[in-house]
Amino acid sequence: MDTLLDLLNSRPVVNGEEQDALRDPADGRRWAREHGGDGSLAELALLREARDLLRDVVRGDSPPSALSPLLEGVHQVPEISSDGLRWSVRTPPHARPAVEAVLGWAATEEQLPGRLRPCANDACRLFLIDRSRANRARWCSMAVCGNREKARRHYERTR
Repeated sequence: MDTLLDLLNSRPVVNGEEQDALRDPADGRRWAREHGGDGSLAELALLREARDLLRDVVRGDSPPSALSPLLEGVHQVPEISSDGLRWSVRTPPHARPAVEAVLGWAATEEQLPGRLRPCANDACRLFLIDRSRANRARWCSMAVCGNREKARRHYERTR
């Protein structure tokens, strides 16, 4: 789930300017390697595609079936060991990080349905996984986006 959130949040807006951790090949290679990839150009292109598709699915702009092309050629293979049955994912090497992000999305939807969401601050492009008991988290960061929203509402009330 961490890789999924890191991928979704790899394109934030900082001081009104969009940043993209995967745009520059050197930065993208570093990001991919930190997340278990090799940083090849094919891998970075697939990660950018996966990020954009996942963003649209999480925001509700696209149906989950839009993720299907990312899973082409992916197979689950059973492996038996002394610990029991385990399923391993077989995928082309350059596709592994993107496939893991899609599988992370699927696991999040299964284990924490409706808890992966975009930040409620319209100027923010980050996402959050709400782990609160009440399932009412709205902002990626209470210190940044939450505080700004509260200050804006206070200003409107007192004006």
